[in-house]
Amino acid sequence: MSTPEGKLIIFSAPSGSGKSTLVQYLVATVPGFAFSISATSRAPRGQEQHGVDYYFLSSEAFQNRVNDESFLEWEEVYPGACYGTLKSEVEKSWASGNAVAFDIDVVGGKNLKAQYGDRALALFIQAPSIEELERRLLARGTDSNDKIKQRIEKASWEMEQAHFFDHIIINDDLDRAKAEAKKLLIEFLDA
Repeated sequence: MSTPEGKLIIFSAPSGSGKSTLVQYLVATVPGFAFSISATSRAPRGQEQHGVDYYFLSSEAFQNRVNDESFLEWEEVYPGACYGTLKSEVEKSWASGNAVAFDIDVVGGKNLKAQYGDRALALFIQAPSIEELERRLLARGTDSNDKIKQRIEKASWEMEQAHFFDHIIINDDLDRAKAEAKKLLIEFLDA
């Protein structure tokens, strides 16, 4: 068995595809990797907590991190809402002997895969349809109708990017998606 240190697992998907649910399940059931908490300049939604779900930074603090080159990658995902992967999160996981897992948007996932190549397993989580994505986003009740519309408009483009990833997992049945993701993850960590 190889060491997971130095490896990355990237989970990318349009909002509402279920990537966060899959990541939480895998972190709880598969040893050898740790979750990288992303930074964002947006406000918390629902029950999100600083240092648990994201590092919530002011726009100024986020820009200071950009200027200090503290991010592996970052982008303005929506107007006024920046997201980024902190180098310190990756270094912390690797120093503990773990691979690092990312719950990250599609552009960020593509950027990390391009940087790390075979050291990264890039999984694209896809809902069965745009209509199902919209239903899930409405059901979670954390976004305004305008924000949901914005996310749905972006989702069509994101789904066209799936071929840039190592594997596509269709999340039309959560138990099956969990089993498929777990199998791929264990094979990658053991390689």
